[in-house]
Amino acid sequence: MKLSYYYAKLIKKLRIPAVRNSVIDKTAKVCSGSNVVDTQLGRYSYIGNDSTVVDCRIGNFCSISDNCVIGGMTHPLDHVSTSPVMHAGRNCLKKNFSDRPYHAAVHTEIGSDVWIGAGCFIKGGVRLSDGCVIGMGSVVTKDVGPYEIWAGNPARMIRKRFDDSTVERLLKSEWWNWPDDKIAQYAAGFDDPAVLWDKD
Repeated sequence: MKLSYYYAKLIKKLRIPAVRNSVIDKTAKVCSGSNVVDTQLGRYSYIGNDSTVVDCRIGNFCSISDNCVIGGMTHPLDHVSTSPVMHAGRNCLKKNFSDRPYHAAVHTEIGSDVWIGAGCFIKGGVRLSDGCVIGMGSVVTKDVGPYEIWAGNPARMIRKRFDDSTVERLLKSEWWNWPDDKIAQYAAGFDDPAVLWDKD
C-alpha cells in the first residue's frame, strides 16, 4: 500500500503546471496541474494543485488552495451572440466569423496575506483586499474588504478577523513587504497581532 501511495504522488508531481506570460517570484510556487496565464505571483505565495488563474495580480504571502478558478474571460452580453467565434481573438474553437475587436480578459486583484480555500470561484474583475479569507467552495462576485472572512454561494461576509483598530494597524504595517530578516525577527510572535507594534 505504501508503494502505491508514493507512486501516485510521483505521478501527481509529473503533472507540471502550465504558466504563460506570467511573473512568478522565486520564493513563490505554482503546484501540479495548475494553469496560470497573464498573472503576477508575489513573494512566498502559492497556487495549489489543479487551479486556473487568468489575468491576476496576487500579492505576497497568499495561500490559494487546490481546484480554484480565479479570473478568466468574459463574453459580450450586448452582442447578438455571446460566442467567441463572433469576434476577433483566439478561442478554443479555432474559428472567427468576425474580426470585430473584443477584450475578453478582465483583471483581478488579490492583495497580500490572502487565504482562498479549496474549490473557490473568484469572478474576474473583483478585488480581494489584504488579509481576507475566502471559505472553501465559495463563489465570490463582489469586492472583499481587508481582513474580512467571506463564504458561501454567492459569498457573503461572515465576520472580520480582527477589530477595526487592529485591521488599521496591520494594514499600516504592511509587514508582507518587509525584508526576510525583519520578518524572521517578528515571526515567532505572529500569533498576536500586537507584536507588530509592541516591539517598536
